[in-house]
Amino acid sequence: MTTSTTRHGGRGISPVFIGIVAVMAVTGWAVWTDFATAAGVAVFLFVTSAWIVSLCLHEYAHARTALHGGDISVGTKGYLTLNPLVYAHPLLSIGLPVLFVIMGGIGLPGGAVFIERGRIHGRWKHSLISAAGPLTNVLFAVVCTAPFWLGALDGVPVIFRYALGFLALLQVSAAILNSLPVPGLDGYGVVEPWLSYGIRRRIEPVAPYGLLAVFALLFFVPEVNNAFFDLVDTILRGLGVGDLESRCGYEYYRFWTGENEICASYVNG
Repeated sequence: MTTSTTRHGGRGISPVFIGIVAVMAVTGWAVWTDFATAAGVAVFLFVTSAWIVSLCLHEYAHARTALHGGDISVGTKGYLTLNPLVYAHPLLSIGLPVLFVIMGGIGLPGGAVFIERGRIHGRWKHSLISAAGPLTNVLFAVVCTAPFWLGALDGVPVIFRYALGFLALLQVSAAILNSLPVPGLDGYGVVEPWLSYGIRRRIEPVAPYGLLAVFALLFFVPEVNNAFFDLVDTILRGLGVGDLESRCGYEYYRFWTGENEICASYVNG
């Protein structure tokens, strides 16, 4: 009886996650119907909640792949419930990524679920567990951009297009950044099992600073920032999302900075 209850509690969908999805649905509807008095606030809540949902799915993908790889502990830790509050570092997994979005419009991933790697055998399994997260962001980006590259935007409100474009930017940027072979990011987790023991030992002392180094380069080195966003914009354009949608989405997201006249002119016109 106790075991059954524990398994159910460890694998059922968390009410916290359901609540976040509900916020995303309600605010998305408010943006679509122009029901909200302040469009910027609605865009902020919609994009933020959708971003958190994608973060939860990102971590769930890691946990689910680890479960099939041999780490049965992910269920008892609650990682299969999609509850962001059970992550090893909730602040890093949710708080920090949201802060990066607010500060610079960058989908920088945060901390992750704790996988007991000793339970998993085989380098391919370890690589797949790490790759599962970025692949989730890729899938989310495809879903967000589908209306654009399918030409299904007739009748879609302009502000909702802006919000969707900005959300797509976050997913693309997260997929790129998290695929970098930098310690602390999933890209390194993909290649680490294939590195020699000596190389892993040399990297280990500097590994905790990998994410900090990426943050510093993006925010304090203009050349790196420009090159990164040029790559993101190129990918978005290939998926049918123009600079106007993604940039104006960011402008509406940061509602506290005031209304952008260029973006507003398309809405009002």
